Amino acid sequence: MDRKNFLKNSLGLAGIVVAAPGLLRSEIIPDEKSIKTSSKNVLSCSVTNSETEGPFPTHTPSSLVQTNIVGDRTGVAFTMNIYIKNTNGNCEAYQGVLVDVWHCDKDGNYSEYGGTSMQQANYTNNHFLRGRQTTDANGLVSFTSIFPGWYQSRATHIHVHIYKPDGTSLLVTQIAFPEGTTSAVYNVNVNGASYGYTKGMTGYTYNATDNVFSDGTSNEMSTVTGSLSAGYILTHTIFVAGISSLGTQETSNHKNFKVDQNYPNPFREETVFPIILNEKSTVNIELFDISGRKLATVINKQKLSSGKQEIKMSRNQLKSGMYIAKITIENSQGTFNEDLKVLVN
Repeated sequence: MDRKNFLKNSLGLAGIVVAAPGLLRSEIIPDEKSIKTSSKNVLSCSVTNSETEGPFPTHTPSSLVQTNIVGDRTGVAFTMNIYIKNTNGNCEAYQGVLVDVWHCDKDGNYSEYGGTSMQQANYTNNHFLRGRQTTDANGLVSFTSIFPGWYQSRATHIHVHIYKPDGTSLLVTQIAFPEGTTSAVYNVNVNGASYGYTKGMTGYTYNATDNVFSDGTSNEMSTVTGSLSAGYILTHTIFVAGISSLGTQETSNHKNFKVDQNYPNPFREETVFPIILNEKSTVNIELFDISGRKLATVINKQKLSSGKQEIKMSRNQLKSGMYIAKITIENSQGTFNEDLKVLVN
C-alpha cells in the first residue's frame, strides 16, 4: 500500500443563455455534469477540496478530545487555528461541528501505526499528534502541537475530518503549507536541527508534485506565521456544505432542492448561483442593496427542469459593495426563500 492514495474528478459544463429583465444580465446553465472552474482561487465560498483520509486515520477519534495533541513528541512549537464555515449558511461560522486533526511527527511517522513496510517505526500503542475539538461561535478550533515533518512522496500537510454533531461526515480534507526559502517549512527543515529536524529539504516533495494536491492547493493553502524560537501559528479556513440556512421548512424537504452560495464571491465581472432541483420548480432571483431597495430581477419566476442549474449574473453597472440576492423556489412541497450575501469588488 502506498501513502499516495488519491482520486480526482475532472468535470464539465454545458449551458444555454436566457434573457433577464432589469439592470443585470443572466445566464442559466442546466448542468449535465458538475462544473470545475479553471481557477479555484475565485471560489471564495465553495466547499474545500475533498482529499484522501490516507493510510493513517485516527482509530477512535472520540477518545482523543483534547486541545494539546503533542503527547511525547518534541519539535518546534506549533499552534493550529482552524475555522469552519458553512456554504449552506451564507458561508458564516459553523458552530458545534466536530473537527479531527492528525499529522506526522518531525521524523515523518504517525502514531497508532507502524511495524510495516509503509512505516517501519512502530507506534501502534501511541496516540500523539491526534485530537478532536468542537467549533465555537466563531467556527474555530485550536490545537497545540509541534511543526509537522515530512516523508517521501508527500509535502508537509495536516489531515482534517469534519463531522456534524451527530457524527455524520461532512468533509475529509488536508491542509497545505506555503513553500519557498522564506517559508516555515524551509526554515524548520534547514535550520531546525537543534529541535530535531535533521532531514533538510533534500528529497522533499513539493506541493506542485504531490499527487494529493494535484488539482492545486488554492483552497487548501494555510497561512503560517512565527519563528523557530517563538513557534509557528497556522491559520486556515475550511468550507463545508452543512445544514442549510433556509429554515425548518426547507430542512424537512431538503431533498427537493439545494441552493449553494454564489461564486465567485466577491466577484468583478460575473457570478454564478448554483441550484440543484430534484423536481421541476419555479425560480425567482431578485437583487437588493443593503437598504432593501430592489435593484434588479436576475431571473423572473422561470420554470426550470430538475437537475443542477447554474444561473449566471453579470456585474454591468453594479458598484463595489455588498448586496442581497433573494431567491424564491416554488415546487410541489411549497414556497421556499433564501437570502445570499453577494459581494462585488
